[in-house]
Amino acid sequence: MSSVPFIYLIIPFAPLLGAVLAGLFGTGFLGRPISRFNAHRITIALMVVSTVCSYIALFDVLAGFRLDTTLYVWSMVGGIKLEIGFLIDPLTALMMVVVTSVSLMVHIYSIGYMADDAGYERFFSYISLFTFSMLMLVMANNMLQLFFGWEAVGLVSYLLIGFYYDRPSAVFANMKAFLINRVGDFGFVLGIGLLFAYSGSLNYGEIFQKSEYLAGLTLPGTDWMLLTVACICLFVGAMGKSAQVPLHSWLPDSMEGPTPISALIHAATMVTAGIFMVSRFSPLYEYSNTALSLIIIVGAIGALFLGILGVVQNDIKRVIAYSTLSQLGYMTVALGASAYSVAIFHMMTHAFFKALLFLAAGSVIIACHHNQDIRYMGGLRKYMPITYITFLLGGLSLSAFPFFAGFYSKEHIIEAAHAAGVWGANFAYVCVLLGAFVTALYTFRVFFVVFHGKERYDQLPHDDSHGHDDHHHDPHAKPKESPWTVTLPLVLLAIPSVIAGAWFVNPLLFGDYFTYLNTVQHPGHDAMRVLAEKWHGWVAYGLHAFVSLPFYLALAGGVLAWYCYVVNPKASESIKKAFAWLYPVLDNKFYFDWFNEQVISRAARCLGTGLWRRGDESLIDGLLVNGSARVVGAFSAVSRHLQSGYIYHYAFAMIIGLMALITFIILVYK
Repeated sequence: MSSVPFIYLIIPFAPLLGAVLAGLFGTGFLGRPISRFNAHRITIALMVVSTVCSYIALFDVLAGFRLDTTLYVWSMVGGIKLEIGFLIDPLTALMMVVVTSVSLMVHIYSIGYMADDAGYERFFSYISLFTFSMLMLVMANNMLQLFFGWEAVGLVSYLLIGFYYDRPSAVFANMKAFLINRVGDFGFVLGIGLLFAYSGSLNYGEIFQKSEYLAGLTLPGTDWMLLTVACICLFVGAMGKSAQVPLHSWLPDSMEGPTPISALIHAATMVTAGIFMVSRFSPLYEYSNTALSLIIIVGAIGALFLGILGVVQNDIKRVIAYSTLSQLGYMTVALGASAYSVAIFHMMTHAFFKALLFLAAGSVIIACHHNQDIRYMGGLRKYMPITYITFLLGGLSLSAFPFFAGFYSKEHIIEAAHAAGVWGANFAYVCVLLGAFVTALYTFRVFFVVFHGKERYDQLPHDDSHGHDDHHHDPHAKPKESPWTVTLPLVLLAIPSVIAGAWFVNPLLFGDYFTYLNTVQHPGHDAMRVLAEKWHGWVAYGLHAFVSLPFYLALAGGVLAWYCYVVNPKASESIKKAFAWLYPVLDNKFYFDWFNEQVISRAARCLGTGLWRRGDESLIDGLLVNGSARVVGAFSAVSRHLQSGYIYHYAFAMIIGLMALITFIILVYK
């Protein structure tokens, strides 16, 4: 085992220890020496330790510290080492801070949100294990550990999405997420296998050193560039994890999990893994314009068209979920434009304001007696002032209002798409530009419907037989502000949602923090150079936004939402009727789920049934197993007649056999 500073071991293994203690000793698996109260105390305390160590690591990296070392050798296969190791560099340090910070807020928030839940201890064990898995992924220095973390976050997300395992909808959702991610992971494994086969190593550094050599190779039997095939395969994995079209449909259904988990999955873990992975492998992607073109087109489709679906959703969590799909599309566009640092910057700002929006939505859900339908809310601002203000700040950041965190990252993505030189960049620029209008429309639609207008929280259909809902809340009681365990994380997340953009934009995009991500390697990949030429500081950039097209598109979206849902609520119904031909398409989510269920699933069932009946029953059981038994039986039925009991019959058979053997020997050796 190599020498690794102890602080870097604490960062991933402190959450793992919390998960083990709460999971084994708090759930009854090995008894219950840890109470409900101590389960969250232990996991949160260890999460605080991990978060503090992550910030220390970030300051170490800012001071010039770098680490690329082996923790231990897991196995040896010939001359190939399968290792567990850490890579601590600017990208890893930033990811660690984002993951641990958001996870800590989710841990604290869960005390209030999950207070009445029977699976309290199990929940805290799961979210700590989820954090450990993501940290192992981002800290990896080789593809083996990357794959371990990649699959671990997928497995724990399966447990979290299906946390309420007694609900059929939750079981369907977690199975859907698991299967769709397996499709993406198949491509991911192929990409890793290709790089390993032709580089002879699983270590990032060794592979990147051979990038120019790999760029000169073609896939055997084709004229396809090897790196293009490998990079596309890796991106297929990212499409599954980061929910890109067409492997995106699992993400809205992940809302079946508890709200804190929605925040953790959408903000800091799992869905950001694909963005991180492509950024990590940027030295390879820079050699393939084809792969970058595919990335920017797929991202553009998601940024606009999946965002449109958020406009017709009535579940408050699903609106924010489709917002995540759209924002992941923005990040993917930045990757395709070779603006990797911009993608990571938006991932960071998005983590803060998206966690804020999800947790604020959870606060609203608590106040509305666990109702999630925005049609039965309204007028909540006077009951929930803290949630109201923090949701507004998160919405302004999401809508890229000037000087808010999301503005600095999202605006640079739009400019990067405009400056990109790969095929499909013009299409991407139009999509992300129109996406500014769509984002503001669905964001402020939720904001105005939930917090303004008439109070409708008492109009929700319910069963009056008990007078309370499943969470023992009186459905007739007026909403009230959530407890401090819920509102404290909202306030803490609102701060970076406002100031993180202005604070970090210069060092992350135009300073030397991400120098190795901003290096232009090929003509046409100079989006970062163009952005740098236009940069004159965060104040000038914010002021210039007031005369830019994206700002007026976003303003138009906000004003339209205000008019349709505050000034003239009937206008939204009129618009719906005017676009009656389009609404079913949007309501059915462009029929992606229908296609998966009616075409892909049916084809898989038909294939499986055919293999079962023709392959298993007819060929294996019928022909090979039962058929061989029948042949043996028939042969035995004939051969048993030769056992007559007469000595002269046996002597005659021996003579015939001896003659046949002599004849065979003569023919062979003649």
